[in-house]
Amino acid sequence: MPNKVTATEFDASADLPDWRVLLGRIEATFRTGSFEAGAAFVGLIAAASEAADHHPDVDLRYPDRVSVALFTRAANALTDSDVSLARTISEIAADAGVLSEPTATSRLEVAIDAIDIDAVRPFWQAVLGYVAEPPRTPDGQVDAIVDPNRIGPAFWFQQMDEPRPQRNRIHLDVTVPHDVAEARVAAAIAAGGTLVSDRRARAFWILADAEGNEACVCTWQDRA
Repeated sequence: MPNKVTATEFDASADLPDWRVLLGRIEATFRTGSFEAGAAFVGLIAAASEAADHHPDVDLRYPDRVSVALFTRAANALTDSDVSLARTISEIAADAGVLSEPTATSRLEVAIDAIDIDAVRPFWQAVLGYVAEPPRTPDGQVDAIVDPNRIGPAFWFQQMDEPRPQRNRIHLDVTVPHDVAEARVAAAIAAGGTLVSDRRARAFWILADAEGNEACVCTWQDRA
């Protein structure tokens, strides 16, 4: 079994400037210059992944953007296998003259407030066709569901102690590279939003639009 790597350990020692930690995965975005070159780059990534017997999620979008995400499913964690393959992919990109956009990636989560998570979660799992994500500890609460195709946003369930009086009990969590977060918060405020709370920054900032609908800008930093 490969060794687990925390976000802090990766940030401190991996020396992989193309990559950022998002929701327990490491991700990179590359610009290849053309769609055809992007497809060729994906082929090189696939060959390297087969050689390493470790496989990322790869997404090719017009006109030339290739996004790569690494996570060790067997360990339900980021591991040194991911770090090793990330280094290989960055070397392939450098040899091919492919440029990276380290801060271009982001991940969206939908958060639902719930008093009884086990009563609420099965409905969303069924209606979305999602699967339960393993809990963080063997006997822990299952509090998240994910798209089995890893395309749609994850849904997670926030434990509430008492019902909220407001009608809206769903908010969006937008996870961004840590070196983008403050600029993203500032842009949202400049666009008419308000800062509800930065008490948990740099883990997350709570923002709201002009009518009070909330979203959080999140990073891996300052989390227990």
